[in-house]
Amino acid sequence: MANIKRFRILIMGRANAGKTTILQRVCNTTDNPEITDGKGRKVFAAKCFQRGHHNIEHELVFSSNPGFVFHDSCGFEAGSAGQFDEMKNFVVDRAVTASLKRRIHAIWFCIPMTDYHRTVTAAEQKFFNECDTAHVPVIVLLTKTDALHLAAMEELLDSGLDLGAAKKKAAEKEMELLEGWLTHIKRILGKCKFPPKAYISVQSKCLH
Repeated sequence: MANIKRFRILIMGRANAGKTTILQRVCNTTDNPEITDGKGRKVFAAKCFQRGHHNIEHELVFSSNPGFVFHDSCGFEAGSAGQFDEMKNFVVDRAVTASLKRRIHAIWFCIPMTDYHRTVTAAEQKFFNECDTAHVPVIVLLTKTDALHLAAMEELLDSGLDLGAAKKKAAEKEMELLEGWLTHIKRILGKCKFPPKAYISVQSKCLH
């Protein structure tokens, strides 16, 4: 680890999974990253990052925390086989490359709770069944968990509670729903050939 000057992470997930927010939170900033081609040359305006124009080879670095280098894989749930193969080739190459400067050290796979009725898509199962990341750990991040608040309130109100009582129990109910969906996701991905190494739920104010 002493030879690693910058920690390189590939962040993945379907469109609107909250990837930008995660990276900004980790780097303690609201700014967009500087995007380069890997050789220090700036390739396009940071606003394109927000619009979803991604090249997995490009490096994303936030000035507030230059010790992290991120790569962003575009959502491939509705993409072509070519997009999936491009991502897979990048992962396989960067996981085992002899160059420490180019090697990725972790993969963050974002699953948004805004889509909790389809928590694991066929494309995501395909990744965990076909992509051998070797020694590189894949961490599943459950993002946008605040979206479960509405579902929690609906369940509480449907149970007969009035609005005031439902609000008091909402946080507890949200956690109950989150744990249930997490168990569901673990059960599905745990059956895959290359399952995740860990799972983290991303709350509105902290990672826990």
